[in-house]
Amino acid sequence: MANDKTRLNKLSTDLREHNYRYHVLDDPIISDGEYDRMLAELKKIEEENPDWVTADSPSQRAGAAPSGKFSKVAHPGPILSLANAFDNDDLRAWLERIAKLNESVRQASFVVEPKLDGLSIVLHYRNGLFELGATRGNGEIGEDVSANMRTIRAMPLRIPVHKKGPKAPDFLVVRGEVFFNKADFEKLNKQRAAEGEALYQTARNTAAGNLRQLDSSITATRPLTLLVYNIVTSDGGDLPVSQWETLEYLKELGFPVSKESVLADDIEGVADQYDRWITERENLAYEIDGLVVKIDNLPLADSLGFVGKDPRGAIAMKFPAEEVTTTLNEIGVNVGRTGVLTPFAMLEPVEIGGVNVKQATLHNFDFIKDKDIRVGDRVLVKRAGDVIPYVIGPVLAARKGSEKAYKPPTKCPVCGEGVEHFEGEVAWYCVNASCPEQLVRNVEHFVSRNTLDIVGFGIKIVELLIDAKYVRDVADIYSLSLEQLLELEGFADKRAENLLQSIADSKNKGLPQLLFALGIRGVGEVVANDLANYFGNLDALADVGSEELEKIEGIGPNIAMAIVDWFDKETNKAILKKLKKAGMWPEQEVVVAADNSLLPLAGKTFVVTGTLPSFSRKDAKEFIQANGGKVVGSVSKNTDYLLAGEKAGSKLDKAQSLEIAVISEDELQALV
Repeated sequence: MANDKTRLNKLSTDLREHNYRYHVLDDPIISDGEYDRMLAELKKIEEENPDWVTADSPSQRAGAAPSGKFSKVAHPGPILSLANAFDNDDLRAWLERIAKLNESVRQASFVVEPKLDGLSIVLHYRNGLFELGATRGNGEIGEDVSANMRTIRAMPLRIPVHKKGPKAPDFLVVRGEVFFNKADFEKLNKQRAAEGEALYQTARNTAAGNLRQLDSSITATRPLTLLVYNIVTSDGGDLPVSQWETLEYLKELGFPVSKESVLADDIEGVADQYDRWITERENLAYEIDGLVVKIDNLPLADSLGFVGKDPRGAIAMKFPAEEVTTTLNEIGVNVGRTGVLTPFAMLEPVEIGGVNVKQATLHNFDFIKDKDIRVGDRVLVKRAGDVIPYVIGPVLAARKGSEKAYKPPTKCPVCGEGVEHFEGEVAWYCVNASCPEQLVRNVEHFVSRNTLDIVGFGIKIVELLIDAKYVRDVADIYSLSLEQLLELEGFADKRAENLLQSIADSKNKGLPQLLFALGIRGVGEVVANDLANYFGNLDALADVGSEELEKIEGIGPNIAMAIVDWFDKETNKAILKKLKKAGMWPEQEVVVAADNSLLPLAGKTFVVTGTLPSFSRKDAKEFIQANGGKVVGSVSKNTDYLLAGEKAGSKLDKAQSLEIAVISEDELQALV
């Protein structure tokens, strides 16, 4: 008993502090999910020991005391919070509880509304004119933010907005939520980044902080918006007696109302909506952290009364937590196929949405610097759906002073070679093509359909050969023997012979394909083709400097330096030596000047669509590029020609609307 009482007191103290940080300071240091778990634990102890429940228990409060910087406003009715359900079993249990009070709820319909992740607001209208806007505060007294609310364009200053709307009551008080749409929040952060300002971390906290600005002119510059979902009280007028009709009534008056709200015939219909929105929530224009379920029949809902300060006639269905806070123990670095170094967070294990998360992406080294993320920080981590968990940023208020700033590595953490970083680029690189961490991905790219197209050489075979130490770099492919392949799992004579034949056939590929296959940073199909046309062979390319490379159209200083660095590496020189010895050394005639101006399609941009008579799309692309043209993926006003075959589709429609020349395969060849 003593331990339970001690735990209750600790939970009460901590929850009051978190309430204050969330509702007053707008600076929480724990996630909503963690708060919910603490509150649930407190409620459980109180249920088992009802004599311990006090009037100031966090379980009895809907928010926190208002800040002293705004004048106080007494609400005309209680602005309540809701009890939580965390899955469909909790939902059905809620129905069973209230059915014991009134069996008719089993036949009730329910309104399912998105649970907005913003700041609750109470709006007063007298004689159709906006009179007062107040925050929820502690549910009884809030803060007067009327001047700031007037800056939010979504909020009507007069109701009804339309002449056809119903007559507004003499006095009407409604409740809604102020928040940012995702796109607006992202745009706001981009603007702050351009101005050299610190980025905002979460849309909810930013909305709360900007609504509670003392200077309303600042609020006016923020793209805040509003949705209204409830009538608190009124004087005069005939009000709807159902929640669904209330939403329609509010919409007719001119209030913004969520289009995502649904009327469900029964509790199983509600359960279906919950399952649906868990997976579709990311498609919404704004953040939601669950659904609000309300009995549609308002008199029936009101007759059920309250549990503490939670109305029994509604419940909040919380989604599995997407955001949590935990400790960043260390920062690790992954090496990608092209040598890109990507930092990741090594976390104190934490559950997010039913998944135990130990690692999360940190995007890039600039992100760590811009967010001032330090080893030892308490960080906010998000996981949405199947998206890889990622760190949003540090919880600055939780810093103790022992956290350590992070510096990007100067050497590859896998092979120890030097790391390359160009000014103006986000990425850092290991340029060693034989780096063990890159090897599987490098070989997979080298043999793929888009490069040398070695038939039968899939990722599983790549892994087998590397594990067996038969392939230590891409050039080792050309020294594989029948005996080595037969030792591998799944290989018989015929399969091994076919693979060796495919490898031998790849020696007939051209120089552009080999250049692309080598995986040099910045050298895709187009650049590889330009390099092949300009230099003719790898010997010539290996001897040039960056200034010569920059003479080629489309090659800037960063790509030029990356090419030079690649050919300067001893490990890469060894690869080229083995390729030449194996006979994989294609050459071609130099047919293009540095500016491509000698080729018939120079300066022309093409889009390829549909099924062509004799060309595949890849063949058509290579034909255009070989003759100096550029191939892009989508039609725009900058496109010169659309090469169209059968079933051309939407690209043809767009080209015709922009009056872009549409040509056939024969007409393309005639141009050349």
